[in-house]
Amino acid sequence: MTSLRVEERSAIATLRTGLALSPEFRAGLPVTLLLAALATVGKVIVPIAVQQVVDRGLKGSAPDLPFIRTAVLWCAAAVVLTAVCGYLMNVRLYRSTESGLATLRGKGFRHVHDLSVLTQNTERRGALVSRVTGDVDQISTFMQWGGLMVIVSVGQLLIAGVLMAVYSWQLALVVWGCFLPLVIVLPRFQRWVARAYTDVRERAGDMLAAISESVVGSAVIRAYGSEERTARRIDAAVHAHQRSQTRAQKIIAFTFPTTELVGAVAIAGVVLLGVRLGVAGEISAGRLIAFLFLITLFISPLQTATEVLNDAQNAVAGWRRVLGVLDTPADVADPGPAGQVLPRGPITVSFRDVGFAYPGGPPVLHGVSVDIAPRTRIAVVGETGSGKTTFAKLLTRLMDPTAGQVLIDGVDLRQVRFSSLRERVVMVPQDGFLFDGSLADNIRYGRPAASDEDIALAMTELGLTDWLDGLPAGLNTPVGQRGESLSAGERQLVALARAYLADPDLLLLDEATSAVDPATEVRLARALDGVTRGRTAVSIAHRLSTAEAADEVLVFEHGRIVQRGPHAELVARDGVYADLYASWTSAARTS
Repeated sequence: MTSLRVEERSAIATLRTGLALSPEFRAGLPVTLLLAALATVGKVIVPIAVQQVVDRGLKGSAPDLPFIRTAVLWCAAAVVLTAVCGYLMNVRLYRSTESGLATLRGKGFRHVHDLSVLTQNTERRGALVSRVTGDVDQISTFMQWGGLMVIVSVGQLLIAGVLMAVYSWQLALVVWGCFLPLVIVLPRFQRWVARAYTDVRERAGDMLAAISESVVGSAVIRAYGSEERTARRIDAAVHAHQRSQTRAQKIIAFTFPTTELVGAVAIAGVVLLGVRLGVAGEISAGRLIAFLFLITLFISPLQTATEVLNDAQNAVAGWRRVLGVLDTPADVADPGPAGQVLPRGPITVSFRDVGFAYPGGPPVLHGVSVDIAPRTRIAVVGETGSGKTTFAKLLTRLMDPTAGQVLIDGVDLRQVRFSSLRERVVMVPQDGFLFDGSLADNIRYGRPAASDEDIALAMTELGLTDWLDGLPAGLNTPVGQRGESLSAGERQLVALARAYLADPDLLLLDEATSAVDPATEVRLARALDGVTRGRTAVSIAHRLSTAEAADEVLVFEHGRIVQRGPHAELVARDGVYADLYASWTSAARTS
């Protein structure tokens, strides 16, 4: 089983892969680059205008005011044009960036849902969500500001460098020689920053996981008086993130004063050498003054590189984590158009020598072979850890077996399209998860096209009308986040109604009645008799009533089916089931 890990790929490889996943980033890029070039060229207009004014406008005994006026007007027009080009470049860059990031977020979230439950469980939910929210936000920050600065800064460096060489190749060599050591050490420095910001993004994921888990589990935290312990855990995650961020910022902070120091040395060298060249008549006063302006344009991108590098490494680290999700293969993959579509009707289930083991653990199912006939009601029983829930997850293809085959109507589940499988097989999970919305919205989740009349009819057939009438707003009653406005038993009723409305051919109930009170259990038992009639039904049961009502019972022990048969026959002979039955009846008498 593949875990969600962050690959140590290079920054260039990461960016190349990330851009390939979101082609919107490249949409209209030539026009955006043209605007960036015009905006960058406009920045050297001022030094050129200064040089012309000094060398030509101020030449002679009296200033050439018409020339100076013309030069200033052309300079002003160029600056305005530069501002317009910069604005248009920003708008285009923001538009393409947001479109590309929306695609990346969508792919990330869809892929998370494509991963098996087992793969999802290898990483905490908060950290997993962080990869496709907070990490993508870091990419957004870089693409919308840092990416813009990279485009402009590279152009500015090139134009300023070339123009400096045109004005004075000797002074240009002084500037380039001062900054050459920085260029040499930059790759190694980049690796330090990359490692630092990868750690920052990982700590951010840990922090989000700790906070989100404490919010979801707030009721348990209060019930056990664990507020201080939880606060310490959150504080530890927050401080770990703070420390990693501080370490990264210390590395980044080293560049700014270093660049300033090198820039000061370069300006001093240019002034000293420029004066000597001026005295020798090898450079005019205007060119020397313009050269000093150009040094500022040359140094400015290098100083800005401090912040750009900060955002870039944050973005690369975030991109690596997002790609870590997208690169994780969907081990329970939908065969898609190549898969089979099974016709509706009674279902036959077959397990053929099925084995399963969780990653790094011992096998939990050993050579399970069993056939379940159509339209039969099966109860699966056994002690905790005997393999019942794993059996259910394999049957609904939430996981795939590590050995053997699970067949529906003779077809391996791995060859059935998800759309066809989910129509024919529905599972009512143990926790009865509900979404924030109305009661009708949650029941309709099983069949989106169902009307309120269809839902009301389903509730009547399940014998739940009296319960529905007792709710404040009937079908419009809000259930709250995770269904917390309802009791655990009521959530199970809604989950059962949702499954019934979906009208599957195979209904799997994973302890679907375990959380209801005795009166509700009796009512559900009557309703379930109608719900399961005419379809194959498998119930993972811990209750005696579920096993008694089944046509056949499968008894699991240590990952194997050790007994099989009707309830009455299994009770009549010694074995695991008779022992379970004895403990059930003993518990019922003492309760």
